[in-house]
Amino acid sequence: MLKVLRPGLAQLLTPVGRALARTPVTPNMLTVIGTVGMTAGALSLFPTGHLFAGTLVCTGFVLADMLDGTLARIQGSTGVFGAFLDSTLDRISDSAVFAGITIWLATGGHDKPLAAVALFCLVAGGLVSYAKARAEGVGLSCDVGIAERAERLLIGLAAIGLAGLGVPYVLPVGLWILAVLSAFTFGQRVYAVRKAAASRQADATAATRQADATGASGSAAT
Repeated sequence: MLKVLRPGLAQLLTPVGRALARTPVTPNMLTVIGTVGMTAGALSLFPTGHLFAGTLVCTGFVLADMLDGTLARIQGSTGVFGAFLDSTLDRISDSAVFAGITIWLATGGHDKPLAAVALFCLVAGGLVSYAKARAEGVGLSCDVGIAERAERLLIGLAAIGLAGLGVPYVLPVGLWILAVLSAFTFGQRVYAVRKAAASRQADATAATRQADATGASGSAAT
């Protein structure tokens, strides 16, 4: 849903990426720094009730983490391991955000039902990402979903940050919306994979029948 913004964001990040390209900093360094910073910020600030400060820290490190792809493109150093590292560490960052807010809701926030919703968002977000990775692992496309990582982080951090500023009801509304969208996105991906798998199986069956028919025709001709 936010893919349409990526070209514009890439243009904004390109000057920073060019500046970093003149330093010893590598894309993988940025990936690790972004993950460590975001994880530390989320797990130290959210559980202690510093919701707005935690959101600012996490947002800053999200932007830093986004520079890794820009820097890799400028340096011409894009590769399989970099993509693997980025995707894997993203899961850690995302989990830290929702783990942190879950801990606060269950303790200082005194709202265990909403803590369960936040925990559901954590698990559902992991399932959404896993569904895509597993589908691609078996050679199927799964690039669908109304709430991908960018959308989930935007909704989650916006709700947490506004709650930290004292805006009423925004956190429960945001988390419930995120829970529903995450579950729906997981369903979208399961359906897309099922459809793609059935299509591939049908193509394979048709190819086998055609080969059998060609073989039988050749045998008859001889």
